[in-house]
Amino acid sequence: MGASGYHRNVFIGMYSSGFQQMSLRIIATGGTFDKHYDPLNGNLIFKESVLPAALGRAHLTVPVRVQALLALDSLDMQDSHRQQIRKACEQSDEDRIVIVHGTDTMTETAQVLGHPDLRKTIVLTGAMVPYQIAGSDALFNLGFACASATLAAPGVYIAMNGQLFPWNDVMKNRAEGIFQPRH
Repeated sequence: MGASGYHRNVFIGMYSSGFQQMSLRIIATGGTFDKHYDPLNGNLIFKESVLPAALGRAHLTVPVRVQALLALDSLDMQDSHRQQIRKACEQSDEDRIVIVHGTDTMTETAQVLGHPDLRKTIVLTGAMVPYQIAGSDALFNLGFACASATLAAPGVYIAMNGQLFPWNDVMKNRAEGIFQPRH
């Protein structure tokens, strides 16, 4: 276990409440979605992943495999981390993948995944407010991303704010705190 409390590149669970053929992989990379508030110093920090709890609340009926790959603020993400994410997608047995990622550099990671033809449906999502804080968008975005990954054609997408964007036509509007088309 690393200093952040995460196991690196390990599976933290398989969630299934049905016997459907399709399965979904969720790759956790950190970001605001998975941060915890530390009341002692007022900072947001990484501890254990909130994904098991979020998936329990989501009541998905497709088998889900969760892979805790990284625990990073996306502003700290380097090209080598993006290559790790790409490799995890390439090696995934599942063709439908959701990546929980920090919103600040989500579009950069989407570009790394979008340029090669991975022939998988890959949906990146995140949160503007941590899952554990009241009013968070995390659970909605996760559910929307999972639904999008099961329904969308192969390709790379960003699912935020109830919208599904192609990887090459999306930007974060920092002033409004939303994602929107680039064009």
